[in-house]
Amino acid sequence: MMSIERPQIEGSVAVGIDRRMGFAEYGDPNGRSIIWLHGTPGARRQIPIEARVHAANRGIRLIGVDRPGVGSSTPYRYRAVSEFPDDLLAIADTLGIGRFGIVGLSGGGPYTLAVAHAVPDRVVAAGILGGVAPTVGPDAIEGGAMALGSMLAPMLRVAGVPLGRMLSSLLSVARPIAEPAITIYGQLSPNADRELLARPEFRAMFLDDLLSGGSRRMEAPVTDVLAFASDWGFRVGDVTVPVRWWHGDDDNIIPFEHGAHVVSLLPDGKLYHLPGDSHLSTLNQACDILDEVAAFWEVRSGRPAGGRTGSLGPGVLNETQVGI
Repeated sequence: MMSIERPQIEGSVAVGIDRRMGFAEYGDPNGRSIIWLHGTPGARRQIPIEARVHAANRGIRLIGVDRPGVGSSTPYRYRAVSEFPDDLLAIADTLGIGRFGIVGLSGGGPYTLAVAHAVPDRVVAAGILGGVAPTVGPDAIEGGAMALGSMLAPMLRVAGVPLGRMLSSLLSVARPIAEPAITIYGQLSPNADRELLARPEFRAMFLDDLLSGGSRRMEAPVTDVLAFASDWGFRVGDVTVPVRWWHGDDDNIIPFEHGAHVVSLLPDGKLYHLPGDSHLSTLNQACDILDEVAAFWEVRSGRPAGGRTGSLGPGVLNETQVGI
């Protein structure tokens, strides 16, 4: 397997009451801050290697964040997606981040929109790759993976946590077969995803992220599905910051029509149609996405750089302290 460098800084931050959330930092420590939200499933290291290098070269401080129940984050169930921004802002404040861009892959999309909605004065722009669309309320659209998720939601509300723990235990036992499992997933996926997973750097990234996801890594996808299957707590049309959305028209997980639907509701939304791309292959656009989000800094913040506004706060535990 291809070796992969560890993050420059990795640890966890105190959020809420008796909870912590994990993060991993790459790129330029003094650059423009962009927060990257992983997919479902996923964890803080689910950031393409080439995007990490690109961030360092372009003066971007790139930060991946674990959602509750994965990696270094305490398990917790949000009643609505709109509850997430308080936790994310606690991380940003502790890491000395004022204004920032935010990017979300797949299941990270709803949380990206929630943060953009909650603090438009701090989010300079948002980028979304094949994001999940609302399933209930006036913004809802049917179909895709969340059709099954919504059907299973009543069962998951009762048995989701035990199921997540069981799946996590199975993954822990199955560590030696994790790489073959990625190969099998690629073989069952559309051509664009299969080609992406055949590249050593992407295989290494996904495997590293999977194995750093912690002993309870499958509890987070369960809570994601429950949050997505509920009212998000805000309307998409009330998100006023610029949102740029990349979506493949061969996406077998989240249909392209879902991306087009959400973008049509946004006051300042733009859809990048990726012909022939599927779900994971949108990650090929990671460097362009960072560039586009970072470009809004000059327009919206009035200065070309300045990600860090202070030192790491006392609530940060480094990787040695948290044992990751």
